[in-house]
Amino acid sequence: MRKFVLGILVMVSIFSAGIVFMPRIASAATAEECTGNTSVPILPKWYKYISHYYDGATSSCVVDAEFPGSIPAILLAIFEILLRISGILAVIFIIYGGFQYLTSTGEPDKAKAARTTIINALVGMMIAMFATVIVNLVGRNIG
Repeated sequence: MRKFVLGILVMVSIFSAGIVFMPRIASAATAEECTGNTSVPILPKWYKYISHYYDGATSSCVVDAEFPGSIPAILLAIFEILLRISGILAVIFIIYGGFQYLTSTGEPDKAKAARTTIINALVGMMIAMFATVIVNLVGRNIG
């Protein structure tokens, strides 16, 4: 029975990886795709703080970036992407800590470690949220 369940899990993971890594049909950019990130809506585009516009004639997003002047704006956008990823990881650690707390079965050491994990993840999430707000404010004033 264990081999059967393991085989099913392997097949599901292979199928899931195939869906995730399957090439998608290329299509022309739209105005919404130029301003937002349609593949991962939580993450901003790397050119968020640089002036850009949608060119209807070529159906593409045109980014007006000069080499030395655009580096701080690009770095701010990349930093914001990393902050948002860290916020997502904090949520995952909160769930993990909650699972640890539920499975501690009354053992005080395990329960304390789980509470510490949850508290640390909450603090990390709050730092990531406030830092994202600060990066947004700075980026809007630079761009």
